[in-house]
Amino acid sequence: MNMRRRVPKRTLTALAMAAVGLPAIIYGGWFYFLLMGGFLVVGAWEYVRLYRAVKYEPNELVTVGGVLVLVTARFFFADVAIPLFVLLILVAMASHLLSYERGRDQSAMDFGVTTTGIVYIGWIGSYLLDLRNFSADGGWWLMIVLPIVWGGDTGGYSIGSVYGRHKMAPRLSPKKSWEGYFAGIFTSVLIGSFFSYAFSSMAPQPLAGLIDPIKGALLGLVIGALAPLGDLGESMFKRQSGLKDSSNIFPGHGGVLDRIDSWIWGAAIGYFLIQYIIL
Repeated sequence: MNMRRRVPKRTLTALAMAAVGLPAIIYGGWFYFLLMGGFLVVGAWEYVRLYRAVKYEPNELVTVGGVLVLVTARFFFADVAIPLFVLLILVAMASHLLSYERGRDQSAMDFGVTTTGIVYIGWIGSYLLDLRNFSADGGWWLMIVLPIVWGGDTGGYSIGSVYGRHKMAPRLSPKKSWEGYFAGIFTSVLIGSFFSYAFSSMAPQPLAGLIDPIKGALLGLVIGALAPLGDLGESMFKRQSGLKDSSNIFPGHGGVLDRIDSWIWGAAIGYFLIQYIIL
């Protein structure tokens, strides 16, 4: 039996993503921008696809192009990011005004879908880029926040799939349980505390004096409690569209949005916790 048959596609895909993602986080710059910015842009395309499946007509050019503009501005030209964000919302409305005049009676709803894609994936998603650029130590902060999210997902799934009895959100995600949810929080706290200790106390001590295990546990607690809502939010998109996955780009994992749904929440929450409470 060859390796491909013995190792599930999901595991192979995760290993491949880690092999590309870890160097991108470490080296940052264009490498990280192309990877994470690419994820967000593809996620915007998937988002449009989900809503078109139920006959909404978000403007694909404005949604996907707008996310590309925002992630580029936030990473390289932060001073113009807010004016561009405002301009994109106005352009979105103008495009749907034209659609209405051409006979599209649901243009107001389409405008809401387009705007949500720009705001959620483009603006809030860009905190995945802002966190890497947070300071000279941005890569280390990212390597605390993302493992907290990943650990919470893994801990929640591992415990919930075996011991889950009480449904957390039966309409959105029938397999999620409160047992898994609290197990995920516990795992996130442990991981936040461990990585904070490792990066502040073990050589080369990149975050020495900036964080400690107690603050790391707090970071893990808040992110672990709230990041699962990102997963449920993407489940809401999929439930409304009637599609199982946002796409099939990643074998065994579904689409980009299926991967980064909780990352978006974790990065945004982590960014502000680090800025205003941890430091």
